[in-house]
Amino acid sequence: MVKTVIALLIGWCLALPAVAQQNKSDPNKPARPLWSELSPQQQHVLSPLAPEWERLDTTRRKKWVAIANRYPKMKPDEQKRLQKRMQEWAQLTPDQRRVAREKYRTLKKLPPAQRQEVGQKWQQYQQSLVPAAPEATPEAAPDAPAGK
Repeated sequence: MVKTVIALLIGWCLALPAVAQQNKSDPNKPARPLWSELSPQQQHVLSPLAPEWERLDTTRRKKWVAIANRYPKMKPDEQKRLQKRMQEWAQLTPDQRRVAREKYRTLKKLPPAQRQEVGQKWQQYQQSLVPAAPEATPEAAPDAPAGK
């Protein structure tokens, strides 16, 4: 029994480097998919990312392609929000993106109650940025068209 366990451990130790090597991408091999390999619809959806597509690694490209594939099924307001966020993301510097990813990971680790609290505070903050709409008063109402 001990010999079997030792043999298995040695086998695993020998096999792990080979498995790890398979998972590493070859630095000389271009990341996939290439921009030219995307469908016209995918290119249209991902157009805010076009200038930096060549700098994205394969994992990130595949994530964005999956988002582009879900895009037609999204509601129009979701599509608009996605396009806006992609444009904002494309404008961030690499350092700003790193910080955003770190904050996202930190938030994901919070317990659900704390996450909800942070979400509520964020909504309150967002609402404080929007100027209050003027109340509808007779003085503020536009004059009715004359005639007819």
